[in-house]
Amino acid sequence: MIKNKNERLGWINGHWGAFKDLKVQINDRGLNFADGIFETILIFNGIPQLLNEHLNRWEKSARILDMNPPPSKEWLISLIQNGINRSQLNNVNGVIRINWTRGESKQRGIDVSQTSRHSFWLEIDSYEPNFEIISTMISQTERRNSFSRLSYCKTFSYIQGIQARLEAKNAGFNDALLLNSNGELCCSTTSNILVKRNNNWLTPRSSSGCLPGIMRQRGIDLNIIKEAFIEVTPEDDDEWFLINSLSCRPIQKINKQKLKISTNSEEFWLDLLKSNE
Repeated sequence: MIKNKNERLGWINGHWGAFKDLKVQINDRGLNFADGIFETILIFNGIPQLLNEHLNRWEKSARILDMNPPPSKEWLISLIQNGINRSQLNNVNGVIRINWTRGESKQRGIDVSQTSRHSFWLEIDSYEPNFEIISTMISQTERRNSFSRLSYCKTFSYIQGIQARLEAKNAGFNDALLLNSNGELCCSTTSNILVKRNNNWLTPRSSSGCLPGIMRQRGIDLNIIKEAFIEVTPEDDDEWFLINSLSCRPIQKINKQKLKISTNSEEFWLDLLKSNE
């Protein structure tokens, strides 16, 4: 059990400890080349949410990127529960991040060694889901590559999202919406886009290159959300949202266009979670 509740707990190489006491090898390919994948999992009232879906996507990403299989679900589930107990998050909210990289670089350059030992570590912290109203802009500098297999994996490489977020912040907005290389609306820097139009819930098509988000897919599986080509300019009476495993934020403005907000985003998001029970 961690002594200071303000310290974030982690696990690596068989050891639990505060972040400041845990180390990743300086030549880890995740650090050197962003050659890694991760999942961010909500703990809600002490319970990891949609854990199986997250672990399935994690394993699929490893296959797509020709990485070794990550640790088994059975082992991970036990480790995650151990972390929840140690962090005293059994009856409150928090977040877990699991990381999988191609391991230490044995030589200079980006070539992959087929014998390299992959690396795993886990991070856990308290967290409250976010439902704040935000403003957005269409990024003028960054676009998603819908042809790249990276678009369908949650990788360490978030530099494009960081640059788009900085662009938005510098222009007085909270976040940026991204088009793909063909000019089709895709996603935001860290979330999927939802549009409520004529009482229908729509989201950009998978072929746009948007990340296959867990909450997005949950809505699709429940036949609540439909994939569609969505124009950049909102229609009259549209409501737009950004959704991921940790938040559902209503958009009040895209560029200079103001949008209405009438749907309770927290209630909608919680309904998606409860449908998993």
